[in-house]
Amino acid sequence: MRAVDVSRITEAIKEMCIEANHYLSEDMKCAMGTAAAGEKSALGRQILGQLQENMRIAGEDMIPICQDTGMAVVFMEVGQDVHFEGGLLEEAVNEGVRQGYKEGFLRKSIVRDPIERENTKDNTPAVIHYSIVSGESVKITVAPKGFGSENMSRVFMLKPSDGIEGVKEAVLTAVRDAGPNACPPMVVGVGIGGTFEKCALMAKHALARPVDKRSAIPYVSRLEEELLDRINCSGIGPGGLGGTTTALGVNIETYPTHIAGLPVAVNICCHVNRHAVRVI
Repeated sequence: MRAVDVSRITEAIKEMCIEANHYLSEDMKCAMGTAAAGEKSALGRQILGQLQENMRIAGEDMIPICQDTGMAVVFMEVGQDVHFEGGLLEEAVNEGVRQGYKEGFLRKSIVRDPIERENTKDNTPAVIHYSIVSGESVKITVAPKGFGSENMSRVFMLKPSDGIEGVKEAVLTAVRDAGPNACPPMVVGVGIGGTFEKCALMAKHALARPVDKRSAIPYVSRLEEELLDRINCSGIGPGGLGGTTTALGVNIETYPTHIAGLPVAVNICCHVNRHAVRVI
């Protein structure tokens, strides 16, 4: 049994909130560079160049890479041989978000109640997803999620007879409907299987996978490549102004499901696709 003081969780999440909102992850930097080099539209190349310049300025001057610094989504993969000390884990996570958004001068966008709309003024609470895994380490993924792209996400409760072609059409429909509103070039997270809520969680989690790493499941990997090609042939392009780069990646996760269902969720993220990962 390994003891971990929750103050370490707070400190890590504080730093990760600031890091994710100011610096593009390495996989996204590479994807943007590749897209800019391969974009066939002159206007598209110009927009991608401006986005890259924005990233550079944000990192050098410690300015958020997007004015919407998002709702903090936190994935906690906790080894079953870990014992937390010094307080409650959930309070420690939210304290890290609170400190990160305050010290990083990040916009506070969270309202306490979805109808009454009073701002919490510290960007808490976070949305926290826990999973228990083997071992005695804690893997933390912080993914601030802006709502321009979040609002474009969809869940489709397909019939088993819709099959893989139905899955493809669901993803392409979500992307077409999103159009310029998701701040393309986008990253498309897809969850297939499970239940209504499980497929949505998988789609969200898929966005945190580096865009240069394909699924280990052969047919899923092929599906990711096909959907990326078809999305980039849609003509939506950078900024929604036309071009050959509408998406930088399509990441898919799957899970067993019921004989009577085929749930599909599409969680779209904008071109920054912010995420930071640490292991304690």
